[in-house]
Amino acid sequence: MNIKSKVYNNTLYVLLCGELDEHSATHTKIVLDEAFSGVNFKQIIIDLSELEFMDSTGIGVLIGRYKKMKDKNIPIYICNPSKHAEKIFKMTGLYEIMPKIV
Repeated sequence: MNIKSKVYNNTLYVLLCGELDEHSATHTKIVLDEAFSGVNFKQIIIDLSELEFMDSTGIGVLIGRYKKMKDKNIPIYICNPSKHAEKIFKMTGLYEIMPKIV
């Protein structure tokens, strides 16, 4: 899993590349928590265009980050989901808590 992030105009942009599963979950949690605790921002946009695979462990990682940011009143949005990510987000209802934006 490769994770890139940057802050622009009070928005934290995160790009997840690769596979978000049990093998990459711990690394992903650490990197995301570090990025989420950084510079001030008012929202987070996670780009899933390069996410090749995600299992239930990966879903748990994203829900955990959502809960942490919800406590701080910082919304998380999803953009450019890969076909695989789109299917999972629709099936699980994740778009209800992390809406898809264009």
